[in-house]
Amino acid sequence: MLPTASKGRSSSSASRPNPVFPQYLRRIVKWQQMDIEYTFWQMLHLCTSPKVVYQHTKYHKQTKNQWARDDPAFVVICSLLLAMATLAYCAAYDHSAGHAVFVVISVLLVHFLMTGIVLATFCWFLTNAYLREEAPNSHVVEQRVEWLYAFDVHCNSFFPMFVMLYVLHYFLSPIFVAHGFIPVLLSNLLFLVAASYYHYLNFLGYDGKLLLVFCFYVSHLGNMWCKGTAVFDVVLYSEVIFSFKTYYNVIVWHHKI
Repeated sequence: MLPTASKGRSSSSASRPNPVFPQYLRRIVKWQQMDIEYTFWQMLHLCTSPKVVYQHTKYHKQTKNQWARDDPAFVVICSLLLAMATLAYCAAYDHSAGHAVFVVISVLLVHFLMTGIVLATFCWFLTNAYLREEAPNSHVVEQRVEWLYAFDVHCNSFFPMFVMLYVLHYFLSPIFVAHGFIPVLLSNLLFLVAASYYHYLNFLGYDGKLLLVFCFYVSHLGNMWCKGTAVFDVVLYSEVIFSFKTYYNVIVWHHKI
């Protein structure tokens, strides 16, 4: 379920620039061209039935011959919701207007976009460089991962985690900031569930999309619930845990001062 490229493609077609990314950037400022209703439908089903979203990705490939979204509405709306949630935290903990603007910008640029770019680049490189099965002959179509699709997978995985760690966490924060073993346990359980769901959605994003050499990583994992992405997902899981746990500890420490 990823972009395909024939191994015997001519050099002229292979060197042709891909217009998808420039068009994607241009549409960010054109709100009237965004499919807002479909974006909210995706966000809802990513939290309830994520497999349906990736099934629709197959239909997108059949109609537009690309796996990545050509509509930036998901990124734009997710950024707006993230900014609103961050402002809610700043208002609840009585931050100044200048500090609130700084926090919103840092959350959007660092915790969402920059972290997403780094993780998407890492996953894009790892899957294309090490987890693809070589085509047996020149007549077999090779499967490769688009970078923009890797970023889409990150955004899809990030949204349910945003709901848990920014929205749900906000309403439960009076419990989490209390002293004692139970608040600490509940807080860590929420982070564990959110990071695990992020991990699971990344697995869905790459599962069955290309001929990945997963068997080497499955053999020693037995009956693990998320098969086939041991090396790839363990690193990804660690990155997510580190990023959001660090962010949470810093915010809580700052608010208690």
